[in-house]
Amino acid sequence: MAKQRHGHHGGAWKVAYADFVTAMMALFLVLWLVSQDQKIKDAVQRSFTHPFSSKTEGTTGILPKSPEIAAVRIESKAGSFDSGAVVELNALRNLTQDLLKSLQDKDNDFNNTMQLDLSAEGLRINLFDRAGKPLFSPAGADFTEYGSWILTTLAWQLSRYPNFNVEIEGHTEKNAPAPREDYGSWELSSDRANAARRKLIVNGVPPRQIRKVAGFADTSPMPKSLPTDEVNRRVAILLKVSSQKP
Repeated sequence: MAKQRHGHHGGAWKVAYADFVTAMMALFLVLWLVSQDQKIKDAVQRSFTHPFSSKTEGTTGILPKSPEIAAVRIESKAGSFDSGAVVELNALRNLTQDLLKSLQDKDNDFNNTMQLDLSAEGLRINLFDRAGKPLFSPAGADFTEYGSWILTTLAWQLSRYPNFNVEIEGHTEKNAPAPREDYGSWELSSDRANAARRKLIVNGVPPRQIRKVAGFADTSPMPKSLPTDEVNRRVAILLKVSSQKP
């Protein structure tokens, strides 16, 4: 009796194998990145800031130059990423680009107001209350028209990413002016953080998404700044990746 031929095996294993290879390549790239020196990380940083530019050192790009972002930084430490965090950091990258585009459409000079730091912890958004473009009324917690627009635009973007926990910090410079004797930097920084929380919620951020609101007065100045510098007068908003959530 002739032997019966077996049918061809299904191709499902090829799809699974391709997925496995893709995942391993992604893991390899992450491990490679976190082990590199700062020069390599700076190059990756530029790809975050200008994702469609093919410009290399010593050449001029053919695309119009995007506005320089005061500090969109990538801070990586070996062993700080897991596979879930990589996906979330990619989402934060998208949020960053969308936010910058939304702000750029109406204000080409917002760079001195905002600093974005992308790290294994998540995305930290520093909003500076500068004399030239104040976010708040002097020595108060009421938003200026400009500050209200910045927070509203930010809220619209954050509301599209409800899975990230949000923490809000208020900070002041040393010897910040106070409206009265019994109202100092601790009260001011706390009130401004709470004002930011209310503004985010009113404009679409779910209340449950905000996990922490705190005022730090002048105890946490910006790196490489003097305690009295106005750059320390700020509100910081942190979106935390899941591996960093409490």
